Amino acid sequence: MKKHRRIILAHGSGGKLSHDLIKEVFLKHFANPTLNKLDDAAVVSLSSIAHRLLQGEEASDKVRFAFTTDSYVVSPLFFPGGDIGKLSVCGTVNDLSMMGAKPLFLSASFIIEEGFQISELERILSSMRKAAEEAKVTIIAGDTKVVDKGSADGMFISTTGVGFIPGGVEISGSNARPGDKVIVSGTIGDHGIAILSQREGLRFSIRLRSDCAPLNELVEDMLEASKEIHCLRDPTRGGIASALNEIATKSNVGIRIYEEAIPIHDAVRAACEMLGLDPFHLANEGKLVAIVGHSDAEKILEKMRGNRYGVDAAVIGEVVEEHKGRVVLKTIFGASRLLDMLVGDLLPRIC
Repeated sequence: MKKHRRIILAHGSGGKLSHDLIKEVFLKHFANPTLNKLDDAAVVSLSSIAHRLLQGEEASDKVRFAFTTDSYVVSPLFFPGGDIGKLSVCGTVNDLSMMGAKPLFLSASFIIEEGFQISELERILSSMRKAAEEAKVTIIAGDTKVVDKGSADGMFISTTGVGFIPGGVEISGSNARPGDKVIVSGTIGDHGIAILSQREGLRFSIRLRSDCAPLNELVEDMLEASKEIHCLRDPTRGGIASALNEIATKSNVGIRIYEEAIPIHDAVRAACEMLGLDPFHLANEGKLVAIVGHSDAEKILEKMRGNRYGVDAAVIGEVVEEHKGRVVLKTIFGASRLLDMLVGDLLPRIC
């Protein structure tokens, strides 16, 4: 591998160069007893894991697992606050966390374009390893394919994740109830504007960074405060507008939010005003929206603010009986307007 500084088609042939790439590059970053076997599939004992996580409880119907899969085609591959590797781990961890699950294992599949620099591949793998370590998940399986130059825009990554759902946790987009409070974990639109500014070469007085981060520990803190968490969403593509509209539709309720209560960085607000964008439609990769029981909202909010990924958490609205299936935004001027789900693609290749 030392003589190869870039990916060539032979790295995807299944032969010696493929094996060298896996052993000398991928295993250097992802080595663990399960993956090191390099079998065709990873074998883990879910019953023993469940028993350990249940802390001795009977592993009956309480043993539930969440399973998710996703693909990442972000452009550019590297951006302020992250890269495609960090994004792929955090995105999958967060999808599991939005079900109240404790993420356990990930698999990762790489489609790499011929000519891709191995130094950049290692940079991405290192980023994935660091994100996985922070989230306390293990990458136990994967695959690598190499395609002709010009066929993959550098690299695409697909991931699959498995997580354990503790007993007593029942979180779903259909569980919102009138009277519930709506909480957002921090400033919105950071990822969308960071990607846009990097892609288009825009410069702002304040350097904008993606909020890309694993949220599983934040969710664990919230559940420690109260099990009265009815819905969780990570508002990625389509932003908080699309996430809240999904919940309103699935739960057959109305949602009212207040513009003045929603945390937005001044730089993001200024960029949106300059570019004619709606911050409520911008993607986020390290934020969550929670629908929680009214009586426990303050307790959950306080716990969130004690976590570094929830410092700016705020109650931004409530679930109502009126305008079922719709989200209404109360503006800073006192007027109300419908906040629709994003139509079309505000900013493609965002994740």
